[in-house]
Amino acid sequence: MESERPRNAYRASPGLSRRNFVAGLMAAAGSASAGRLFASPGDGFPLPRYRERFENWARELAFDDLWTCAPRAPQEVADVANWCATNHYALRPRGTMHNWSPLSLASSTSAQTPVILADTVPYLNRMEMDGSFGVPAVRVETGARMEDLLAFLETQGCGFTAVPAVGVITVGGALAIDGHGAAIPALGERRLQGQSYGSLSNRVLSLTAVVWNANQSRYVVKRFLRSDPQIAALLVHAGRAFITEVTLAVEPNYNLRCRSYVTIPASELFAPPGNGARDITSFLDASGRIEAIWYPFTDNPWLKVWTVSPQKPPLARPVTRPYNYPFSDQLPQPVVDLAQRLVTGYPQGAPEFGAAVYAATAAGLAGTASTDLWGASKNTLLFIRPTTLRITELSYVVLTRRDRVQQVISDFAARYSELLAAYRAQDRYPVNMPVEIRVSGLDRATDVGVTGARAPLISAIAPRPDHPEWDTAVWLSILTLPGTPDHCAFFREMERWIIARYSGSSACARPEWSKGWAYSNDAAWSDPEILGQFIPQSHRAGKPANGGWDTAVRQLRALDGGNIYRNDFHAALGM
Repeated sequence: MESERPRNAYRASPGLSRRNFVAGLMAAAGSASAGRLFASPGDGFPLPRYRERFENWARELAFDDLWTCAPRAPQEVADVANWCATNHYALRPRGTMHNWSPLSLASSTSAQTPVILADTVPYLNRMEMDGSFGVPAVRVETGARMEDLLAFLETQGCGFTAVPAVGVITVGGALAIDGHGAAIPALGERRLQGQSYGSLSNRVLSLTAVVWNANQSRYVVKRFLRSDPQIAALLVHAGRAFITEVTLAVEPNYNLRCRSYVTIPASELFAPPGNGARDITSFLDASGRIEAIWYPFTDNPWLKVWTVSPQKPPLARPVTRPYNYPFSDQLPQPVVDLAQRLVTGYPQGAPEFGAAVYAATAAGLAGTASTDLWGASKNTLLFIRPTTLRITELSYVVLTRRDRVQQVISDFAARYSELLAAYRAQDRYPVNMPVEIRVSGLDRATDVGVTGARAPLISAIAPRPDHPEWDTAVWLSILTLPGTPDHCAFFREMERWIIARYSGSSACARPEWSKGWAYSNDAAWSDPEILGQFIPQSHRAGKPANGGWDTAVRQLRALDGGNIYRNDFHAALGM
């Protein structure tokens, strides 16, 4: 049964080709679908289906003419799942495709790959407040966009402590990869009941998923409470499951003041501990919420500092909607033109480009009166639109003690600067977009206030029981335009340094699920040692035998008895 695509489904830009950056690795790992005979999704397929394009955020994974459908209810997802299990197809949830890593579709995908995309955005987007847990909560289907959920919560006088800055991502996408914001308690700030400074996944009170029922030998819709042992693998599943609905703890909405600084030198902001009155630690102590954006080959980062402010400060400009930095969403045309030149033969223009973007930022903040904003939480927490420049990146998180955050950032900034200078001395310019630094709390199951609450097993910010003093997460990301010469080699060197530097008794590092990691000199997600050894071990280390990677893999496989939620990239990870 063929059909037109739903009118309100998200469409990617046409005409861009994919990059087969891990095809060799996937062949070595072995295709998850090797040796099968496949039917076409025609007779017996339970929903209208259509051919659709899939394109990820960086436009490095793009596939034309993939079979797609749009389930209208969780049971329809189960119907499609059972068809896929019978006919040897994979089933992948599709949201707004705002992701980098190949957790949804592996690079080996083609129009001939036996896979069905289930677009959750058109219909699986209902939401309502839920009072059944005795705490403020919202029940929301996973195709809802985060910006729509936050707008709904605002009408109910509720919100979240911190959220991803990109509002277009779906709730399901955020939960799959432990989507997070940037917040720790300021000095003297008390945590509210049910409040979490970790990822969105740590707010889950219950969730509904389409899972395998071994007794019935079929997929069924099943609800899991936060105390259910099997929910531990579903809270952050890296694309290895299909969640249709979730109930999240919320808190009373609050007002935030967001101040921007563009005149503090990196040498002061990222100085070793004790060497500056305006270092990262000083802002964290005062406000608890920061993000630093440091353009390459420039001296002064753009620092955003959010402060809980019930009343409007006299100098702050009130805002009643999100996305208040239009200059970063729509860069001046000369800057865009230069960006295009950087990846088509002028990489040595990176210093010029960094200076131009910094100048556009400083002028934009002043010209739009955006250096000091105040309003309801979502209106300052959401600030990245899909219209901004598309980038690729290396991204890791470091778990450490709060009093070591400045040291972690200082060491990272020094090594980044040193390596960038070494490449520049060789007339190589691998980086042309900024470094981003954020700080958050961890995914502590006790925060949610549910007796017997399970912790997310493979969250990048899952606590280490052997180091209870590690209470803070430092997110370190290096960005560049896709296709920039030498960026993979540069990222590989930085990645290896991060893994080695943040280890032992003072810190540990894990990759950010949604971003770039496992770099070879030629491609992301292609280093077999990091994929097959480091990542699993990073989620085993310091945890009990039943509380880490192996338990998560075992549970996810049991919940996917028909093996329909696994792609070739998951196979390379041993999932």
